[in-house]
Amino acid sequence: MDMQTQLNDIVDQIGHTVLGKQEQIKMALTCLFAGGHLLIEDIPGIGKTTLAKVLARCMGLEFRRVQFTSDMLPGDILGSSVFDRNTGGFVFHPGPVFTQVLLADEINRATPKTQSALLEAMEEGQVTSDGETRRLSDPFFVIATQNPMELSGTFPLPESQLDRFLMRIELGYPDRAAERELLVGDPAKRQALAETRQCLTPKDVLALQKQVDAIHVSDAFLDYLQDLLAFTRSGTHFHMGLSPRAGLALMHAAKSWAFISGRDYTLPEDLQAVLIPVVGHRLRSRDDLTEIPARRLNTLFQQVPVS
Repeated sequence: MDMQTQLNDIVDQIGHTVLGKQEQIKMALTCLFAGGHLLIEDIPGIGKTTLAKVLARCMGLEFRRVQFTSDMLPGDILGSSVFDRNTGGFVFHPGPVFTQVLLADEINRATPKTQSALLEAMEEGQVTSDGETRRLSDPFFVIATQNPMELSGTFPLPESQLDRFLMRIELGYPDRAAERELLVGDPAKRQALAETRQCLTPKDVLALQKQVDAIHVSDAFLDYLQDLLAFTRSGTHFHMGLSPRAGLALMHAAKSWAFISGRDYTLPEDLQAVLIPVVGHRLRSRDDLTEIPARRLNTLFQQVPVS
């Protein structure tokens, strides 16, 4: 089986459970293969948790889920040292972050102190506790969810935390055909998650991430990328422009999208495909510091000509 056929098979496998969301599935895979972390922002009952579970199963990755609450402490995520009477010393008990796919469910219900406990893990792939640094699994992929409409009892993620997520997506309501299939489908088919076939192994995922790193980037592509970055920094539309780290995020995501599309080189269309998921949570309106709707962002970026 060639690589493109295998990637299509993965999308189809996940699509058997997450109905009618091919584009969002490809974005989640793009984020994983780019070595980033994913934020899914949508209302309850859309399938955020299901997507995370079935993606992990299909990739052959260990999965753990943490339900964030206001009384959660950093140690509940990272782990803690407990005194062992038999040895007379402290023994470290790893927290749920020591996995390969971590679902941080409703992350904005935890306090900022607990939210920030994930910063080092997401950025460095390690956890420091009691003066000792411990490496996390490789690959390590965080999928965080939050409900943007319910503000009571939530703590909005600060910009520094949002910036740790390579991409942010919404699942949205299913289309009519997908929802009908869900409503009248065979009850046995609703067990699709448990029956999801493993398509890859952790070693395969790491190998694919290396292939993404090797995707060719042309000078023309880099010119277009820098033009997009310069546009956000012009002071005309945005409170602050995109940082160099955001530029790297755009490039990595575009390379991953090109790879999933079956190419070993990037095109401007790859940048356009991942632009809003990568930069939408990083930009604020110059006038009132509010988030800019995706449709308006698309309109603004259309002002930047392709090099």
